[in-house]
Amino acid sequence: MRISETPAALAGIDFGAPSPEVARALIGAIILVDGVGGRIVETEAYDRADPASHTFAGPTRRNAPMFGPPGHSYIYLSYGMHWCLNFVCREAGHGAGVLIRALEPLHGMELMAARRGQTDARLLCSGPGRLCQALALGSALNSMSLAAPPFLLLPRAGGELLVAGPRIGISKAIDVPWRFGLAGSRFLSKPFR
Repeated sequence: MRISETPAALAGIDFGAPSPEVARALIGAIILVDGVGGRIVETEAYDRADPASHTFAGPTRRNAPMFGPPGHSYIYLSYGMHWCLNFVCREAGHGAGVLIRALEPLHGMELMAARRGQTDARLLCSGPGRLCQALALGSALNSMSLAAPPFLLLPRAGGELLVAGPRIGISKAIDVPWRFGLAGSRFLSKPFR
């Protein structure tokens, strides 16, 4: 699959910026996949200089999309069980991205519930694996432009209160406060300390 060039700015977010800036800017934005999705309420930033990042050791076949142009998806299988959605940022060749950890489901709730076998709205997209299952994300959409169907990224309303803290499950590095969330959201994967 050929990765096409995409403008670095989508939905008012500069995907050419460092990953922590992009991760903060995404809180409150809406992501839809074939019309199904919701408000981004939790993200984590990763950069090539970070031992916890998939790009730390350099390009591989698996992580190649993270070295591509900004504003594209990087979807990988975690521990052979759960798909995870990332948005590529920085310039092509750098190797940075933002993990989308949780959404507040807003559009296509019945379809998300059927895909997840779960009717509790709070549990539909609260975690990277749940989110990808609810949005039917897998390898077929890896390295796709976020500016083209089936993706639709809409700007946030503005005025969102953000919280920050350490990322979840990091054991390869001294962690930095690169996990961001929408303050007071009941749709987070885990509460902030």
